[in-house]
Amino acid sequence: MALTWARNGIWALLLLLVGGAVSYALLVGKPRPGPETPPAYAPPVVDVVVAAPARQALSVETQGTVRPLREIKLVSQVGGRVEAVSQRFAVGGFFSAGEQLLKVEDIDYRFAIARAESQVAAARQRLAEERGRALQAKREWRDLGSDEANALFLRKPQIAAAEAALRASEADLADAELDLKRTAISAPFNGRISAKQVDIGQYVAPGAVVASVYDTDVAQVRLPLTGRQVALLDLPLDYQDSHPGDAGGAEVVLRALFANRLWEWQGRIVRTDASIDENSRVVYAVAEIDKPFSREEGSDRPPLSPGLFVNATISGRELPEVTLLPRSALLRSGTVMVVDARQRVREQQVQVLQSDSTQLWVQGLQRGERVIAREPGLAVAGTEVVVNTVAGLAGGGN
Repeated sequence: MALTWARNGIWALLLLLVGGAVSYALLVGKPRPGPETPPAYAPPVVDVVVAAPARQALSVETQGTVRPLREIKLVSQVGGRVEAVSQRFAVGGFFSAGEQLLKVEDIDYRFAIARAESQVAAARQRLAEERGRALQAKREWRDLGSDEANALFLRKPQIAAAEAALRASEADLADAELDLKRTAISAPFNGRISAKQVDIGQYVAPGAVVASVYDTDVAQVRLPLTGRQVALLDLPLDYQDSHPGDAGGAEVVLRALFANRLWEWQGRIVRTDASIDENSRVVYAVAEIDKPFSREEGSDRPPLSPGLFVNATISGRELPEVTLLPRSALLRSGTVMVVDARQRVREQQVQVLQSDSTQLWVQGLQRGERVIAREPGLAVAGTEVVVNTVAGLAGGGN
């Protein structure tokens, strides 16, 4: 029994020694790792466009609503019954400057003229009588042997009163004649009737509105412009000592969809609004279009009617060193990535003049600079890259 215990103890000791040796060999005796060379990665390939700045005029896109240059309420200056109206006195009717649109009954005003003419005749008679009496008084005073006489004896105050009475009666006659002329109601410009408030047989009081009319010789459109757009244009920004027409405004092309067709009209920027809009902070430029209702020979273009919504393209001024880039070249920070002579990437600040969904126009690039055409996924500032030049994307033209 004792021998068995001794044999088992020896085997346990042997197993313990063997396990310790194996553990030591695994923990201490394993070989140390040697230095390894990291795998070499090829530089990323980027598409670049070569900048070619040039002088260029950029147009500005905006929109607005057509309004007449003049729109007024036509008012009767005299009272009376409307005894006649023109065939053109209808909503939508056109008329010429000075053309009679309505005629107010004038019999009362002719009576007033007759009474005024009678007063003028009577005033002239009184003046003639006073002048005759003055001559007689002067002769009588001279017959008395004296050359000097007072003004009252020579009837000078009476003559002055008679002359004043004559002027007053003549003024009453002129006023009566003016009222008679005002019974024929007209507008001072070529226009169109947008609304009418009276018709034949209706009584109108002095100061009553008879119609709403607007000018058809010139139409205008107020066009909102942002600060970036203003920088691209030659706007007539008037100063206090300037005069209308001192500087010609930019040309404008207006486009509108009417009767399922796209039409165009030509206009010009003539002025800007007196203030900057407080809510939107935009500047409003005013474009005018001459003869918006005239029909061009051989054309079926519709008239440029008030209320029509139009898109406007304004011709810009010529700017130096403008470069055209793909829209994808612009980073969120407002910069672009360029590749220098060492084939390394760096950020370049540019001034964005204009952009659309596919391209943008910038200033701030030198001729020959290589601009990465789209935001690189792996290349950051300082990264070495391989360049793939894409032709025809960075010119200065549209």
